Amino acid sequence: MARTTSQPPAELAEKIIDIDVSEEMRGSFLEYAYSVIYQRALPDARDGLKPVQRRILYQMNEMGLRPDRAHVKCARVVGEVMGKLHPHGDGSIYDALVRLSQPFAMRVPLVDGHGNFGSLGGDDAPAAMRYTEARLASPAELMVASIDENVVDFRPNYDGQEQEPEVLPAAFPNLLVNGASGIAVGMATNMAPHNLGEVISAARHLIAHPDATLDDLMEFVPGPDLPTGGTIVGLDGIRDAYVKGRGTFRTRATVSIEKVTPRRTGLVVTELPYNVGPEKVVSRIKELVQAKKIQGISDLKDLTDRNQGLRLVIELKNGFNPEAVLEELYRLTPMEESFGINNVALVDGQPQTLGLRELLSVYVDHRLEVVRRRCEFRRAKRQERLHLVAGLLVALLGIDEVIALIRESEDSGQARERLMDRFGLSDVQARYILDTPLRRLTKYDRLELEGERDRLDSEIAELTAILESDAKLRRVVSKELAEVAKQYATPRRTVLKESSGATRTAAVPLEVGDDPCHVLLSSSGMLGRSVGARLPRMFEGLRVRHDAITASVPATVRGEIAIVTDLGRLIRIPVLELPEVPDEGADVPPLASGSPVTEFVELADGERVISLASLAGDGPGLVVGTEQGVVKRVTDYPQNKDDFEVIGLKEGDRLVGATQLSTGEEDLVFITSEAQLLRFPASSVRPQGRPAGGVAGVRLGEGARALWFGAVPVPEDSVVLTVAGTSAALPGSQAGAAKVTPFEVYPVKGRATGGVRCHRFLKGEDTLLFAWVGRAPARASRADGGPVRLPDLDGRRDGSGEALPRPIAFVGSGQTDTGVTAPASGS
Repeated sequence: MARTTSQPPAELAEKIIDIDVSEEMRGSFLEYAYSVIYQRALPDARDGLKPVQRRILYQMNEMGLRPDRAHVKCARVVGEVMGKLHPHGDGSIYDALVRLSQPFAMRVPLVDGHGNFGSLGGDDAPAAMRYTEARLASPAELMVASIDENVVDFRPNYDGQEQEPEVLPAAFPNLLVNGASGIAVGMATNMAPHNLGEVISAARHLIAHPDATLDDLMEFVPGPDLPTGGTIVGLDGIRDAYVKGRGTFRTRATVSIEKVTPRRTGLVVTELPYNVGPEKVVSRIKELVQAKKIQGISDLKDLTDRNQGLRLVIELKNGFNPEAVLEELYRLTPMEESFGINNVALVDGQPQTLGLRELLSVYVDHRLEVVRRRCEFRRAKRQERLHLVAGLLVALLGIDEVIALIRESEDSGQARERLMDRFGLSDVQARYILDTPLRRLTKYDRLELEGERDRLDSEIAELTAILESDAKLRRVVSKELAEVAKQYATPRRTVLKESSGATRTAAVPLEVGDDPCHVLLSSSGMLGRSVGARLPRMFEGLRVRHDAITASVPATVRGEIAIVTDLGRLIRIPVLELPEVPDEGADVPPLASGSPVTEFVELADGERVISLASLAGDGPGLVVGTEQGVVKRVTDYPQNKDDFEVIGLKEGDRLVGATQLSTGEEDLVFITSEAQLLRFPASSVRPQGRPAGGVAGVRLGEGARALWFGAVPVPEDSVVLTVAGTSAALPGSQAGAAKVTPFEVYPVKGRATGGVRCHRFLKGEDTLLFAWVGRAPARASRADGGPVRLPDLDGRRDGSGEALPRPIAFVGSGQTDTGVTAPASGS
């Protein structure tokens, strides 16, 4: 059986049209492009909002979600906006709502969000809309203020059942203040946020001076003010953007160099470039460190929290210049980013690229139109009310006749006509009189109506004057902008720098050089290194602070030194790990910026640090003295040990002094508790190996002990300070009797002898409390840092002392060029 094919009806065949596919694609693409440009991606230059943002703010205002009301679920807002105004996906609406609430994205947020609305740079996504809540922020009320007073045009929504505004009244220049970004078809926009107070000042200046130049406006708006702060380096690109609408500038993170641990310096980041999150920076730095493309970073911590805000701590290795490492971070990480300004916005429905003056002009014209229409609306409303009040006053003047006329009428229509004919009223006035209850027709109400009439006449005259005078209209707009700035303006967050900072300073190497320095130890146990080869100014007279330098050894920044403890231990310390000590004045502790020695070494119970030692093997060596009168000289140190004994001490013995010899020509000095001083040449003590127990230094009487030991350069202008007292008193509880004697009066004796008497005991005195030898003049202080006056120089080597008013805690030299102070032994 043959199959037959039916033919389409002739009327349908006639409607088939042949078209060119390329023309159809071109037309369809243009329609799509127009839709994206006008309905999605580009903001209106008047209110600075995209359609979805405008619809969100308008619908939230219609829902009554004002700042004084409770938050509602964002899902409810999204549903209302999508159902009534924005027929697109709920994701795009919620994303726009989230951005309006983010303080790190908007310079002046327009939505007050409650819940997780994401994090800086998009590192963390916001919570789902069913969890978060929102309401309008206070500045958003300015965007929709007076919208019910016919200040803007409305249009039907997508299905014609609702009305939506074409633009919001926008009582502040939102486009410049909050910026915008969007990608359309064939064009894009990227506008930087600015400071509200600065933009309003520029707008008011333009209102008062319509012919103002760009330079005049840039006096008020020098550059963008980003929500996340930071620093803008190089302003040429900003001016290009303000002139042409396109330009590029670079933003840098705000970083400070701080002591992050007692032994480490770090870079503390508190502000990041716009749209850059901490996780992006952290991951990039870790990649660079692992790839060994950046050096000097030992640790990285993200200490950001709700209380202190952003805080990234980049800990640096010792030996690296923080400034140089920071410049490398700027160059290799998002801590420095470029921002390309592209001021594309809709003006009269057409996308245009606008400079600063054009943006302000469009906004000012919009506000002038809004205020003009508002004044017309309010005047019309007042004129309508005045018309009704005038008719009611006419009726009150002939109230008896009005009542009689109404009673004689057949119905309300006849009554209305008779009132209009008898009193010359309009239809609206006659209807209003008939609708007015009798209780309003009292004498008191007539007085109120007369007052209302006068007030309405005054307001109508004022509004008419504004509408008839362009100058008055501009003054009103300017005054309203000033009130907005007074209420919502905040200080500038972003710092502007003229210098581009494009290249790292060549004078700052990445690593610290092996420069000469001095390592210093203070009486309070603080360690530090001087900056440069010159020894810093010493503590001058202990006039204010009790902290004093007790030891100093020359070194290099990348070398090593050792600390000496009273148990005879030498402990190596890398000089690089020690903090730098500035050359400070006399009223500041020399090592106020140092670190405690306990940060570098572990000490046993009762063990204390008494001096420093250089580990250079080519010098005259280190000489130490003990309580039992033993002296030892050491020149050779093991290279494979960080902690070793420098002397084999006998049971119960301790070091009382250790000195690094400079030339080997110094004199060694012991002072004992029985007031004996022994001076002998250092050359009489030959170097010994480390395990050796030393040789006899001073001969001690029964029950006596060595109180002080040190080396004195010869010849030298030095003095001896001794303080005598009674051994029965507690240490540090008695002032004692002090004597200052020239060092030169004490003769050189042989090693292992008893020396000569240096202080004659008076009645009640049986021991030396402490002693000290150093460069003149000697200075002393109390434990609280106050000075203690010492007696004048006494030429008698065995003379008695002069009573002190207070106990001495520390003694030092008044010399300020060289020499090292020391704490008083026995204190």
